[in-house]
Amino acid sequence: MLRDPAYLKALVFSALIGVPVALLAFFFLAGLHQLEHVLWADLPDALGWDAPPWWWPLPLLAVAGLCVGLVVRHLPGAGGHVPAAGLHAPGSTAASLPGVVLAAFASLPLGATLGPEAPLIALGGGLAMLFARLARAPTTPQSAALLGAAGAAAALPAIFGNPLIGAIILIEVAGVGGPRLFAVMLPALLSSGVGSLVFTGFGRWTGLSTGSLSLRLGVPTPHIDAGDVIWSIPLAVAIGFAVHLIMDTGRLAAVFVAGRPVPRTVVCALAAGACGAVYTLATDRDPADVASSGQTTLTQLAQDPHAWGVGALIAVLLCKGAAYAVCLGSLRGGPIFPALFLGAAAGVLLSPLPGLGVVPGLAAGMAAAGGAALRLPVSSAVLVVLLMGGAEMTPVVLLAAVAGFATVELLPPGRTVPPIGKPAEAPVAAQKTGGGPQGA
Repeated sequence: MLRDPAYLKALVFSALIGVPVALLAFFFLAGLHQLEHVLWADLPDALGWDAPPWWWPLPLLAVAGLCVGLVVRHLPGAGGHVPAAGLHAPGSTAASLPGVVLAAFASLPLGATLGPEAPLIALGGGLAMLFARLARAPTTPQSAALLGAAGAAAALPAIFGNPLIGAIILIEVAGVGGPRLFAVMLPALLSSGVGSLVFTGFGRWTGLSTGSLSLRLGVPTPHIDAGDVIWSIPLAVAIGFAVHLIMDTGRLAAVFVAGRPVPRTVVCALAAGACGAVYTLATDRDPADVASSGQTTLTQLAQDPHAWGVGALIAVLLCKGAAYAVCLGSLRGGPIFPALFLGAAAGVLLSPLPGLGVVPGLAAGMAAAGGAALRLPVSSAVLVVLLMGGAEMTPVVLLAAVAGFATVELLPPGRTVPPIGKPAEAPVAAQKTGGGPQGA
């Protein structure tokens, strides 16, 4: 394969497109981050509030629902795939790029309980195909798959803090093996490395932040003991069951939205905003704890887990879980970030169990929730190990990721996500494939 001139050309082209794709993805993420900061920090401060008031998520998410509904209704590609369908392998076209970008900017900065990884995958894959068309490069179905994977891999490094994560996620999402795995892996790794260099350089040169996901623990990392290992399995099973309910509720929300996307997307977005409002009224904490991806809040939780009382942890799990479910079926974004936060919060909440520590509970919770929400156990385990900044928690992480994934696989399948704009049909068993049930 490495002696095949066509494959060598694909490798070279993957490295070349990694630069412009990474640049555009950098400014895309930086724009999302800056707009979110303006809406949730600068604007409330300018109006005289130290933090957003309890009702703040309601008007923002109403606007988000209206904009996303209009994008879904009128633009090619429906703004990207429905998050409740899981992560998809790259398959975006150049025509779908405007809808993907508009839907992401309407969803994520305005308070959708979703992450940016799915729009980035769609953006990177679509840009790669656009550049291939502009360069008049001949494409076949096989080369299109390679270029799409390379473009998506170039776009992902910034949010995970490591170029390997993007390549591993894409490999597992694609569900390929053998020679096909090798064929996809090299362009993805090559372009991901180039993208990481671009993100690092432009982050330092411009001073802009894209909000990469990395944790600095505020408590010492202990050595794991028998209690941590034993508790990680029932903890992961419980989290896997809860995540299954959330994802299935998200698919029900997608069924509800499919027939009339504009008004029903607004209804779902308002429901998510109401979850943030209820959380603030109950705890007197920032509604952004619920109405956001959870990336910043996860960092705060990891740095000072003892600052969260039992009541606040229960409230954020209930309210953010409900907001996550309705956003999965209605708005646009990715499922990774909120799942990681919910798993971490559950792990911290249950850490007082005899023999279970805060750090092992945090690690096991994130791994279990990631494996259950994404159905990508390898990606979830590698991501959590890298986030923890060391290998001490690896046994707990691996057990929890496998247990969370297995729990979801053994539970009865839920609905599939219906095609956008079409009425819902009778319930159909969801496919149990890597990257979640396929649909939309």
